[in-house]
Amino acid sequence: MSTDEHDNKDQNLPDSGHHLSEEEVERALASFEAEFNQDQDQADRPVEHSESSVDDEAGLNSESADQSSAEPDGADGVEADFDQELEGLIGNRAKAAVMVTRLASAELLAAFCQISDISAWCIQAREGAVAVLRNLDGDGPEAAIRDLTTVVSGLSAILAVNRADKLEVTLWISGRSGQTLAPPILFAATADFVEDLMIGTTTVDRLRQDGAAVFDSGEYNREKAMGIIASHTRFGAGGSTRQGRVE
Repeated sequence: MSTDEHDNKDQNLPDSGHHLSEEEVERALASFEAEFNQDQDQADRPVEHSESSVDDEAGLNSESADQSSAEPDGADGVEADFDQELEGLIGNRAKAAVMVTRLASAELLAAFCQISDISAWCIQAREGAVAVLRNLDGDGPEAAIRDLTTVVSGLSAILAVNRADKLEVTLWISGRSGQTLAPPILFAATADFVEDLMIGTTTVDRLRQDGAAVFDSGEYNREKAMGIIASHTRFGAGGSTRQGRVE
């Protein structure tokens, strides 16, 4: 067979598909590009989920941080209680302090405390009204009884202080400290709750619950305090201060 006949025979053969037209190539590329984009979208979705997970985790971490930031409030309270307990153990802060008087009225004692700028709970007792001091820092108890016996001229009072489990009992008059007393002598001459307060076996709230008459000097202003004082003098509605006058 000649070469021309062989070429003519090849030309008469049907197209086997190995030779693509330009249109077919473009369609194939377009189809491939569409498939590629679809695969790319599917590949991107886990990333978006991952980013969402990261955001959720960040939110949880933020909430945890907020909770952690809130926790120090409680921790601060515990730390403050510990500091106060430590101050009490080393004696920088008294564990308890009371002023014992011979006044017949705890209400009158509360009024005296108010005009003397003393914050205290005053408790009625047959042996004499007792003021339980709030300010226990440093020499706060001594400053309180100094002010009381200075403002109320002629009034004598006994200060009992528990510092580092050591009881100190001192008589005060006219703003000056005087004789020191043994704690048993004080406890023998005062209401039972005085000893209980000093050794920490009772509290003002417990005494109030048990029916004790308790007057808070912080609930009075000066005008009300002076009215109470006037009512207990011989110029008032009845009773007397029994001793002392207000200066």
